[in-house]
Amino acid sequence: MSNLLPLPPPPQSQPPETPPWDTPSSSLWYTPRTTPWRTPRSTQSTPLNEMVLTKPTMVKFNGVDEERKKDTVILRLPRSSRTNLWVWCVAGLCFVFSLLLIFFGIATLIVFLAIRPRTPVFDIPNANLHTIYFDSPVYFNGDLSMLVNFTNPNKKIEVRFEQLKIELFFFNKLIAVQAVQPFWQREREMRLEPIRLISSLVCLPVKHAVELMRQVQNNKIEYEIKGTFKVKAHFGMIHYSYWLHGRCQLQMTGPPTGILVSRNCTTKR
Repeated sequence: MSNLLPLPPPPQSQPPETPPWDTPSSSLWYTPRTTPWRTPRSTQSTPLNEMVLTKPTMVKFNGVDEERKKDTVILRLPRSSRTNLWVWCVAGLCFVFSLLLIFFGIATLIVFLAIRPRTPVFDIPNANLHTIYFDSPVYFNGDLSMLVNFTNPNKKIEVRFEQLKIELFFFNKLIAVQAVQPFWQREREMRLEPIRLISSLVCLPVKHAVELMRQVQNNKIEYEIKGTFKVKAHFGMIHYSYWLHGRCQLQMTGPPTGILVSRNCTTKR
């Protein structure tokens, strides 16, 4: 029995590397599934005409951990498409119309500067007052003859006067009217047209009748002549027309030998 070797001592137990307690599932050291080095996979495919942008944001977990999370922003790129044929046609027509408009504008300016059109002149160089009398306190009769001068001051333009009408007024009250036959005028031509204005039983307001009788007694009668006519201008192949308005203020002596003392005539379009 003395030949037996003694048994080795039993091995001593070493403390474990981890603590003997279990970490609860609700520990503050819980690691989220999404980490800064791990990006969640997208389950949707991005179309070819879209661009994906990411915007980092801050996310808090239980007030302890902070880490960045990416928000996805999708921008749609414009689709490439061909321009419609009708759009090209409309654009071409607008371009041609603009060129024509510019061309005619420049041509009109050149013609205007070349010929320098001027307005014909309306004037009354002579007039005679033959009669003024009243059949009653308000019914007026009168006879006035005059020469109307039409002048074409243009050097290269012929004009034609149409729809001529001469009117006689006393204090804006129409008392006589006379039409004139149309006629032509060459360059720098003058034409004297005899006009006779007869008033027969024209009803005048009382104040107008009283004023006319007072002017006859003072041997100073004031009349107003208005002429309205249409003018057609001709320059080669160019033709245009416009309305012309002549106005004359006359001061005359009393009948039967009433003569023109003064006048003031203007012509406007």
